Amino acid sequence: MTQILAVNPHKLILQVAKELEKESAISQPEWSKFVKTGHHKQRLPLLDNWWHVRSAAILRTIARIGPVGTEKLRTKYGGRKNRGHKPDRRYKASGSVIRKSLQQLESAGLIQQKEVSGHKGRVLTPKGVSLLDKTAIGIMKEEKNGSK
Repeated sequence: MTQILAVNPHKLILQVAKELEKESAISQPEWSKFVKTGHHKQRLPLLDNWWHVRSAAILRTIARIGPVGTEKLRTKYGGRKNRGHKPDRRYKASGSVIRKSLQQLESAGLIQQKEVSGHKGRVLTPKGVSLLDKTAIGIMKEEKNGSK
């Protein structure tokens, strides 16, 4: 767990997204080409592999604050909507995108539903912990070799 927090989150998420692209259980649905990631967004995601990047970010979030559910993730990935002359307002992210991503991560065996001290939600499995740790250690080695 400490390796996950020791590396740059952006680098970790992009590396884990590359690993998730190799996983057959995690694939971008057909409808994902046409959707925004939330009501607060004005445009579609720019990245072609945005589904895998979002799944990797969700995986890292579960590692940090798990057990976590769909509503907490919707709040985390939500944002401010520009409403013209009216004051900006905060909106939650798309629940469908997060829900489908969680279901795919669960079918890949990276997360599981569990109740921990009265809190229900999804937590990492040993396979998920291993994926994040190996990726974080690889990034730490790259940074160490790059600094010499």
